Amino acid sequence: MKTAKEKTAELKRLAAMREEDVDTSEIAEVTDWSGSVRGQFYRPVKQQVTLRIDADVLAWFKEKGGKYQTELNKVLREHMLRGKRRV
Repeated sequence: MKTAKEKTAELKRLAAMREEDVDTSEIAEVTDWSGSVRGQFYRPVKQQVTLRIDADVLAWFKEKGGKYQTELNKVLREHMLRGKRRV
């Protein structure tokens, strides 16, 4: 296993390479993107807020178990994206 110093040195060496010098001959070309997920690794900055939510709504999210705040954020994001598509 490489040390952090070795990894850093390798990354610097790779970053200094010209595009033409990178050998991609063994990498299969992706032609079918139908199963891809857009934004899978996107991690937006979180902002802490105080939010007043009806008690029964909050209880419902908490009853589902797990990370209710994450689920709330997911639902709000889906609503936001639907609204963006309509505009």
